[in-house]
Amino acid sequence: MITTIEHNNQSYKIDLSKPLDISIPLRASQENVNAWYIDRPRIEPVTDGEWIGKVSEGASTNFNNIYFNPHGHGTHTECVGHITPEFYSINDALKQYFFIAEVISILPEKQGENQIITKDQIEAAITSIQPEALIIRTLPNTKDKCNKHYSNTNWPFLTEEAARYLKKLNIEHLLIDLPSVDKEKDDGKLLAHKAFWGYPKATRHYATITEMIYVDTKISDGQYLLNLQIAPFVNDASPSKPVLYKML
Repeated sequence: MITTIEHNNQSYKIDLSKPLDISIPLRASQENVNAWYIDRPRIEPVTDGEWIGKVSEGASTNFNNIYFNPHGHGTHTECVGHITPEFYSINDALKQYFFIAEVISILPEKQGENQIITKDQIEAAITSIQPEALIIRTLPNTKDKCNKHYSNTNWPFLTEEAARYLKKLNIEHLLIDLPSVDKEKDDGKLLAHKAFWGYPKATRHYATITEMIYVDTKISDGQYLLNLQIAPFVNDASPSKPVLYKML
C-alpha cells in the first residue's frame, strides 16, 4: 500500500506493505542473543498447585511469565535514565515514533586490542541532510549477530568524539547492532553514552539509544522512514521493534 506522509513540512512516499524489521526477537533459548554475563531469558507457564497455564497441559489458555533483561537479551531502546542516579523512563522520553533515518555501514578501525567507530568514519558515511535518526550497521554483517553471546568479547564501540559529533548533528535517535555504544569493560566511564546524551551539563532527555539491532544485508545504506516502537515499560529501557520503510 503506497501512502504519502507529511513530516517536518516534507512529503514522502512509502510502501506500508513492505516493512523492514531490524529488531532481534526474544526467545526462551540459549540461542537467544546475550550480553552482560546473564543467563538466557525464560518464558514459562504460570503454575498454581497442580494447575499449569498451558493448553497442552489441560488449561484453557496459555498463560506465561517472561523473565528477561532488556539490556542483555535483545533489541532495546534506552533513555538517559540508563546512566543517571535520578529515575527517567523511556516511556516518558519517547513521545514520537516516526523519524527520517539514515542507514550507514562502517567497518570498525583496529586500535590495539580494540575496534572503534570514529567521527571521521561517520562523517564520511552520512549522506542525508539532517537525519533525525542514525542506524549504524557494523561490518562484517554476519547473521550470527542474532544469536551471538557477547560477554567477554570486547565488541567494537563508538569513540567519545564520534558520539559528541552525533549530538552536534542533532541526531536524536541512535541505533546500532552492538550490545552497547561503549566499550564492554570501560570502568564505568560510559563516554559515548554521556557524550550523545550531553550528560550531565546539557542533557537531551528526549534522545534515545537503541542497541542490539540487526540490519539485514539486503537493506541498502541510505534514507528511510523509521518507526521506533517500544513496549510501554516504566523503566530506563524497553524491548523495542524498530521498523524501516524505504523512501519511494
